[in-house]
Amino acid sequence: MRCHAPPLSGYRSRMRVHHAPPSQRRSAAFIASFSAALLHPLLKLKCLLPPSPLLSSSTSEVEVFIASFSTALLHPLLKLKVSQAATISYMAERIVGQGSFGIVFQAKCLETGETVAIKKVLQDKRYKNRELQTMRLLDHPNVVSLKHCFFSTTDKDELYLNLVLEYVPETVYRVVKHYSKANQRMPLIYVKLYTYQICRALAYIHGCVGVCHRDIKPQNLLVNPHTHQVKLCDFGSAKVLVKGEPNISYICSRYYRAPELIFGATEYTTAIDMWSVGCVLAELLLGQPLFPGDSGVDQLVEIIKVLGTPTREEIKCMNPNYTEFKFPQIKAHPWHKIFHKRMPPEAVDLVSRLLQYSPNLRSTALDACVHPFFDELRDHNTRLPNGRPMPPLFNFKPQELKGVTLELLCKLVPEHARKQCPSLNF
Repeated sequence: MRCHAPPLSGYRSRMRVHHAPPSQRRSAAFIASFSAALLHPLLKLKCLLPPSPLLSSSTSEVEVFIASFSTALLHPLLKLKVSQAATISYMAERIVGQGSFGIVFQAKCLETGETVAIKKVLQDKRYKNRELQTMRLLDHPNVVSLKHCFFSTTDKDELYLNLVLEYVPETVYRVVKHYSKANQRMPLIYVKLYTYQICRALAYIHGCVGVCHRDIKPQNLLVNPHTHQVKLCDFGSAKVLVKGEPNISYICSRYYRAPELIFGATEYTTAIDMWSVGCVLAELLLGQPLFPGDSGVDQLVEIIKVLGTPTREEIKCMNPNYTEFKFPQIKAHPWHKIFHKRMPPEAVDLVSRLLQYSPNLRSTALDACVHPFFDELRDHNTRLPNGRPMPPLFNFKPQELKGVTLELLCKLVPEHARKQCPSLNF
């Protein structure tokens, strides 16, 4: 089977779907060879599918993607050493995630044996997809890394972007569910460790890249169950927020949606991500969502039941169009009654600093990183419950700390870790 792109249509090619027996219907074979013309931003795809026993009519229900590539258009931070005509082949092993965005496969590179995740996203012409251009900017230990990408089409001429990502086996969502089903609280050291790494990732994307994630939730927080290193993923909703330019307000998953979004604000800031972090932190502490609204309006009701009715000034900070609206007056529910008595006051304090109605009063990601709640992580003697050392927490690059005061720097990087940052001046 030969696949050729029309001279002007660029990255489109037709792919055949071979039907598989039921036992193999949740897997896919990706055979991809990339050529300079295929990868973002443009065009030309030339592909040839050689005969293969993998593709007999009795074996695989899934899509076979073929594409040719050159190292020049790989993710610029990767520097993969392959020849100009090299072929990289992937065998998808199982589906690990799916939703309105598309589908994510766990796959194995047949040449190296490396396990990767391949996220396949339909490119809808009605909506602007910024995920690839965003991910090409990112390089951080707490952000999932992009290895490379390719485009493919189906027989219906639907265009898909396939992102080849590092594979991380667990999510914070599943970890929370595990403890909840066992009727246990997540160990506090994990709560600290996960939340700190989320804040560090956001400090990087907010401050260094200028990107707002806009969908922080436990499902988008990957975690290695052995090292407990956390990686932020799914940048399908991410956007660079430009002051004065409107943005859609119907964004972010409901339980983690900042109140200004519920009020319909279109000129919001990266503070919406910090509200989401507060919701995630509260969920890790409680074992269940803090604001489990059934709808957008009910979400606001759930928030008011905890924080009380926002003041006129707070409403103005969220959306000035609602300042004349009359809300029923509800008193705030004390935080110490929401969390159990043995909850460390530092944990409750951090939640309260993140869950502020006024976006400008919420802790920034970098300020959150130096909160006393995380002091245990800065102790040189702290170990994981399994006895292993902590994952890297203080290996900051200069751009992460650009403009940070010396006082904040000393709080952020403990003395024992400063040798990891030789380029920083203390």
